[in-house]
Amino acid sequence: MVDAAELIDNDFLRQFELKVDDNLAKIEYSLQERKIFLTKLIIPENVAEDNFQETFIKMVFENIQERNISVVPTSPEIAKFIRRHRQYRSMLPVGVRI
Repeated sequence: MVDAAELIDNDFLRQFELKVDDNLAKIEYSLQERKIFLTKLIIPENVAEDNFQETFIKMVFENIQERNISVVPTSPEIAKFIRRHRQYRSMLPVGVRI
């Protein structure tokens, strides 16, 4: 279900969006220079898929990686994701440790 969904970078509202059924999952961000600060993760309560949050964050990280931008996770859920997935640590800017 999630794999077929299209990730949207809504730069006007500064958020990544993923439509699930009639709900909208979001990761809010702030873009400064060559860094993107991922500030807030919003997942609708009635999303039933177990691995939805992880899949959504992976989609966002792949999008950011393609643009060659550093990631600063200020959301606890996203910081936790980076701790579990070491392959994304290289996307952190110099001096940022998780």
